[in-house]
Amino acid sequence: MEYFITAVHRDRYEVMMKDENNYKSCYARLKTGVYYSDKYEEEFPTVGDHVEMEYNPVGDSLITKTLPRKSKFSRKDPDVGRGEQTIAANFDYIFIMMSLNFDFNLKRLERYLTVAWQSQGQPVVVLTKADLAENMEEKIELARQAALGADVYAVSAVTGEGMEELQSYLQPNKSIVFLGSSGVGKSTFTNFLLGDEVMETSGIREEDSKGHHTTTHRQMFLMKNGARIIDTPGMRELGMWVVDDGLDQSFSDILLLLTKCRYNSCTHQDETGCAIREAISDGSLTEKRWINYCKIQKESAYQAKKEKFNLMRGSKKTSKRPERSIDKVHLRQQEW
Repeated sequence: MEYFITAVHRDRYEVMMKDENNYKSCYARLKTGVYYSDKYEEEFPTVGDHVEMEYNPVGDSLITKTLPRKSKFSRKDPDVGRGEQTIAANFDYIFIMMSLNFDFNLKRLERYLTVAWQSQGQPVVVLTKADLAENMEEKIELARQAALGADVYAVSAVTGEGMEELQSYLQPNKSIVFLGSSGVGKSTFTNFLLGDEVMETSGIREEDSKGHHTTTHRQMFLMKNGARIIDTPGMRELGMWVVDDGLDQSFSDILLLLTKCRYNSCTHQDETGCAIREAISDGSLTEKRWINYCKIQKESAYQAKKEKFNLMRGSKKTSKRPERSIDKVHLRQQEW
């Protein structure tokens, strides 16, 4: 029997039980003696986590262990301003969704790519609203230049353009997380994949193309073929946690340039032989990309310093703290 988390509430979890091709849901709580004892170091479960559980057919079951994660997406907790908030776990792909209209933003894309690579999942850039795009080919090329190592697709969930190309990711027993700011069309995209109007959608403001938060919580759906998709609320601001590995992958071009500077102590300001300044001068690296790299690196280093300080104080992992806000995450079964 396979147990995986589909919803996280303050002190209660929704769990889907899978036995071969049969699914059944139940509610569960954490076993106090395991999760709230100094003797144990169990991570609090999040959406997508696989767990061990003592099943109770007439009441709440007891979660006794969080199984090792193959991937997780996390950010700096926006509610308390410190600590790590894990958004989802055990996914295979991260669809980073950005619209091809006025919301097209390379700086934001670079931030999403950094945390996506850090998660151990495979990022895929999905440029939405191709039916409304202007200068589409130019924007696709800019996205490809920023998304080193990740595939880039332009799609429209209204006309169906490009959607067929994503089917290779949406396979049975594969999990995909949708990330993007409000107004990029995640809800419309989800409805298209499920073949049903399961998500509320809304229009965008014509003057700036910004949308409303139609998705207010993380929500997992099961597609007809058994693929699992997790929709998330729009995150216009993405606070960085420790993303050293993701930074190296997302900005591998800059990492290579840094090794070519003449001096190890190069400040990348006005030194002779600075590979960064030379690349900016000849146009192979934009000033904006370099500034964004420095900003993300600074944020990551700051979070790493805080984490090290917490460990030195003997505090427990910040990621063990249960989330304060209620996450109403549900799994909608689509024609089992």
